[in-house]
Amino acid sequence: MVYLSLSSSVRILESSPVKSIVTRVVQVSVLAALAALALPSYADYSKHPEAKKFVADMVSKNSFSKAELNTWLESAEKKQSILDAMARPAEKSKTWKEYRPIFMVPLRIENGVKFWVENKAELDRAEKEFGVPAEMIVAIIGVETNYGRNMGGHRVIDALSTLAFDYPPRAPFFLSELENYLLLTREQKHDPLEFKGSYAGAMGFGQFMPSSYRKWAVDFSGDGFTDIWKNQSDAIGSVANYFKEHGWKTGEPVTVGAHAADNMNAAQLNSIVPPAITVDEWRKQGINPTSWLPPNTRAIAFQFEGVDGAEYWFGLQNFYTITRYNRSPMYAMAVYQLSQYIKIEMGKI
Repeated sequence: MVYLSLSSSVRILESSPVKSIVTRVVQVSVLAALAALALPSYADYSKHPEAKKFVADMVSKNSFSKAELNTWLESAEKKQSILDAMARPAEKSKTWKEYRPIFMVPLRIENGVKFWVENKAELDRAEKEFGVPAEMIVAIIGVETNYGRNMGGHRVIDALSTLAFDYPPRAPFFLSELENYLLLTREQKHDPLEFKGSYAGAMGFGQFMPSSYRKWAVDFSGDGFTDIWKNQSDAIGSVANYFKEHGWKTGEPVTVGAHAADNMNAAQLNSIVPPAITVDEWRKQGINPTSWLPPNTRAIAFQFEGVDGAEYWFGLQNFYTITRYNRSPMYAMAVYQLSQYIKIEMGKI
C-alpha cells in the first residue's frame, strides 16, 4: 500500500542525521504529494468501481433510479480533510487529562443550563416518557454539538461517499450509512445534496448517523416531521429514545470510582462490552470500588490517565448505554461528568 511506504519513508527521515526544519517539511510534503498521485482518484464517484456496485444494489434492493443515483454521486466530492479527521479522533489521540478539559469548562456548563431552561418543558416530558434524566439529554447535546452551535459543515453526501469509497478500514459501515442516508432523504422528501453534518456524516443537535435516525429519531413535537436539525423538541426526544432503546435503567447509577491493588491483574480492564463481571469478581482481580456496591453488581472497569496519575472507575449498565452513542469510555465519562456539573448549576436557579 502506498500509505505504508509513505509512513516508512517518514520514519527513515526521522532517523536520519538532523536536518533543517525547512528541508524536512519539504521532503515530507513531496512524499505526501507523490503518494496522493499514486492512489486512484475519482473526481466523479459514479465512476468508482465500488460505487457502480452500490448503484446496482440500490436499484435492485431499494428501487432507486440509476440515473438519480449517478447524479448524486457525480455531485459528491472526495474530502481529504474528512479522511485526515478519521485518522485522529480526539477519543483515540488524547489522554483523559487532555480530553476532559475540552468539555468541562464554565461556558459549556453555562450553555447547558441555558439550554435546559429554554427547553425545560420538553426535557421534563422526555424524562417522564423515556425515563432518561434531563441532565443526560442536555449533556449529550452539549458534548456532540455544543447545544446546536456546531452541527458540522460537511455535506453529508460528501462525508459518506468519501468514507464509503475511499476509507477501506470501515467501508462496509459507511456504505450502509450511505444507503440509509439516501433512504432517509427519500422518505423525508429532501434533496440528498442539501443536509450538512459532521465529518463522519452525523447530523443534527444529537449527531445521529442516518441509520440511527431511521431507527430511533422521533417526532417529539408532533408536527409530522422528525426534524433533529432545527427542532429542539425532536432532538431532545430522539436522544432520550436512543438511550431508552439502548438499555438505560431509570434511577440507577452510572459510574463508581475504584482503586487498584498493587497486585492488580485484570485481563478485561478497558474492555467496552456489556457488563458481565461482578464487583466481587473484580475484587479478586485487584480492583475495588471506593464506595459500596452490591457484590453481584455487574460492571466494566477501566483506567484513565488523569492529571494526578492513573484513575480507575467502574462503569455500570447506564455507563455502557452512553458508550452505545460513542464507544469511547472517555466520551461516556465526559458526558456523565458534564451532566452532573450542569445539574448542580441548574439546582442553584
